[in-house]
Amino acid sequence: MLSKKRRRHQPPVIHPRNRYSEKPPDFRFLASLYPSFLPYVSYSPHSKSAKPSIDWTDFNATRELTRILLLHDHAVHWWIPDGQLCPTVPNRSNYVHWIADLLSSDIIPGKRRGESKIRGFDIGTGANCIYPLLGASLYGWSFVGSDITEVALEWARKNVEANPHLSHLIEIRNSAREIDHTQVALCSQDISTGDDKEALNSGLVGDKDCRARVLVGVVGDSEEFDFCICNPPFFEHMEESGLNPKTSCGGTYEEMVYPGGELAFITRIIEESQELKQSFRWFTSMVGRKANLKLLVSKLRDVGVSIVKTTEFVQGQTSRWGLSWSFISPNKKSVLSKGPTKSHYSFSIEGLQRQFGAVHVLKTTESYFLASATPCESDLVSFCINVTLPTEQINIILEDNSMNQICNGSSSLLQCPHDGLQFRVSVFEQIPGTVLVKVSLKHREHPLSGIFSLLVHNLEEHLRKEFVKKKHLKPCLIT
Repeated sequence: MLSKKRRRHQPPVIHPRNRYSEKPPDFRFLASLYPSFLPYVSYSPHSKSAKPSIDWTDFNATRELTRILLLHDHAVHWWIPDGQLCPTVPNRSNYVHWIADLLSSDIIPGKRRGESKIRGFDIGTGANCIYPLLGASLYGWSFVGSDITEVALEWARKNVEANPHLSHLIEIRNSAREIDHTQVALCSQDISTGDDKEALNSGLVGDKDCRARVLVGVVGDSEEFDFCICNPPFFEHMEESGLNPKTSCGGTYEEMVYPGGELAFITRIIEESQELKQSFRWFTSMVGRKANLKLLVSKLRDVGVSIVKTTEFVQGQTSRWGLSWSFISPNKKSVLSKGPTKSHYSFSIEGLQRQFGAVHVLKTTESYFLASATPCESDLVSFCINVTLPTEQINIILEDNSMNQICNGSSSLLQCPHDGLQFRVSVFEQIPGTVLVKVSLKHREHPLSGIFSLLVHNLEEHLRKEFVKKKHLKPCLIT
């Protein structure tokens, strides 16, 4: 008998298309090819294999490693001045490959014919300009890289110009020009101390917001992008950035710090994405703290995105998370394709007004099915509804040929149970203002479980429209 213990998920690994997934950089070999790297390579006398390593707390060592990896493996010439953020090539490559996976998936409709070129927008490209350089060299994508400091803009342009074979694909744009200069002048009048100057650099002085826009205003009215990519400032205070004694990757105040940390910065991207939902197919950001991921997903549901995708990037001892979202309605086939292996779904309805609770959600669910003449029986004691989708209604759905393919190849109702599709909807009140809805199939191995996922998707959409304060919210697929 199979064990009932919950199976553990496989630990996340480096992206399979990452050139370092099977063979990490060989420091000994690289040092033999690039003499400038040799002084940074050391051999532990206590190691049996005498495996070479570098001092990861030495900024010069990590910078030289990044330089030669970009040159050796990507034919990219690169350099940054002291103090600028030094990226690790394998980690950043993971993010770029994940973007490629999103773009090649059928989660949302593909680009129209004749629109094969991919265009990305790098929020805060930095002096290193790593994402445009990797995206252009690996996939031939074009980029706009934005930043706010003169040093970052100057060196990003230098790194682009140092690679003539890629320079036509990358534009560097000054997003600081979009600051409201009248507001900055008002902020400046409030400054009297050095601490206040630091506040101005961070973007906030008192109740005034002096920050440069992240996307709105930086992206042209008629511009369209396939995705945005972002390595956000992870910290709220500069002191936090030096808490890891095992690494030294540099980083300026503007690269490392933002009022409210990465949670506030990515929230700002989410807010601005609502204004630019027609300009981007995918919005994405890296997340440094797993605890922030759940909070950000909740914010995305609140603004009514259609799709949320998350992943984990792993490189050595470092873990980061990827967050992406889109306002484009998902392909019907993509939604349904998740169904055949699932016999139950659950989703939360948050933001209910005080006068509403589980019983109201239950009654609204009952009315939803009765309005389409779908037989159902309510049990107010156990807060559940038993629903039976009759064969006549199944037949209407199956008239769409693509549905037949999704329903495990069934093109005839003779292959389906004669009692229709039976499932139960249960409603639980978690905390005031939040209810959990669970939907479960009566027969787990049902040939029409693809239709089941569509029904759940539509029910979630209906309940959100009925109960969530913000209007016109769409269901959000989270994977």
